[in-house]
Amino acid sequence: MKKLLTIMVACLVMTAVSVRPVGATSNAEKEARFAGKVKLGIEKLGTGSNTRVEVKLKDKTRLKGYISEIGENEFAVTDPKTGASNTVAYADVKQIKGNNMSTGAKIAIGVAVGVGLVLLISWLIATHLD
Repeated sequence: MKKLLTIMVACLVMTAVSVRPVGATSNAEKEARFAGKVKLGIEKLGTGSNTRVEVKLKDKTRLKGYISEIGENEFAVTDPKTGASNTVAYADVKQIKGNNMSTGAKIAIGVAVGVGLVLLISWLIATHLD
């Protein structure tokens, strides 16, 4: 029984962990890739007063509001209290948090938590069978 449980845990870990080869990439390539991810994230959130975001820029400026426009190289964050709009280049973003999470993202998070719990419980059972 112990060997079977160990093999099951090993299989779960191997399928849950993916290994990517590490390649040498320049800073410019990393920044361009990150800007692309920011753009995709903004496009997924969409525009409108219900797409609240908090953006931290590389110059340490913080913006809070909703996404009012999405462009090819930038997007606009509008403060709902003042109505002031700030245009932000994707490349200037250091971190962004949004609250308009899609159902698919919520399901993916739930599945990841479930897999993590199964792995933890399996590991605890395997270590206590000794």
